[in-house]
Amino acid sequence: MIRLAHWALTSLMRVLALLPLTWLRGLGAVVGQVLFVLVKKRRKVVLVNLGLCFPTLSEGERHELALKVFKHFAQAWLDRAWIWYGSEELLRERLRWAGELQALKREDPQTKTQGQVIFAPHFWGLDAAWTLLTLDMPGEFSTIFTPQSSKASEAWMTQGRSRFGAVSLNTREDGVKKIIHSLRQGGTLYLLPDMNFGPEESIFVDFYGVKAATVPSLSKFSRVGQAQVVPVISRMTSFGYEIKVHKPWAHFPTGDVVADTQEMNHWLEGEINQAPEQYLWVHKRFKTRPPGEHQIY
Repeated sequence: MIRLAHWALTSLMRVLALLPLTWLRGLGAVVGQVLFVLVKKRRKVVLVNLGLCFPTLSEGERHELALKVFKHFAQAWLDRAWIWYGSEELLRERLRWAGELQALKREDPQTKTQGQVIFAPHFWGLDAAWTLLTLDMPGEFSTIFTPQSSKASEAWMTQGRSRFGAVSLNTREDGVKKIIHSLRQGGTLYLLPDMNFGPEESIFVDFYGVKAATVPSLSKFSRVGQAQVVPVISRMTSFGYEIKVHKPWAHFPTGDVVADTQEMNHWLEGEINQAPEQYLWVHKRFKTRPPGEHQIY
């Protein structure tokens, strides 16, 4: 049954990969609108998140923004068809660099052999950015992912994320020794630390003025791996995705893990504000509460 499900999924995505992007995005918009109506629990999560982070929006504005979030979610999910099955020529046409690309090329002799931690927040184009990075940039790439409940889905995702380059896909159970070793040898870690992974390894810092359990891994990997931090933001566009590389963060980490993690969240808020509909608001970002605070969702 699992093999059949995997075959059906991959077959469908191979067909969808052949569609013009405008058709695929149109289909995604329809699917997103249907999900917005039917998936009530997740719609509530999005609306609660938006209410906490954008309290000045009216109820109508929050509903309008939430609908856009669902549409972008569905569009990005369907875009995986061409991201994971499209030709290199198609990928280079639809995935385009912007910003400080020289930071990733490491043209500065002083940083040429230094490891890099790419801060990749949860915008819908995460897989687009990863694909273009592994397609265009030399060296070893590592990332940490959350295992899927469906083995068929996990196999599909692993296959799609391993198309190009020398990549290492790790779970949290795998530990960090291999990743740290790679960073110290000049490797690159694609890190997504802006989610609620529970209280065990998190600290509470502000996110839009609300205490949020946040893993301080960006600061820790940068310090222990002796690596520079380079933020990379993916934006959905009419041609596909724009992958914007920001300047490496100077004076980071500072040695104060709490201050570093708070700075990470503060910086992320500025990026989200530019396109809030493209952020992962379907996630229960505030599920873990400080002691004594009531549950939000």
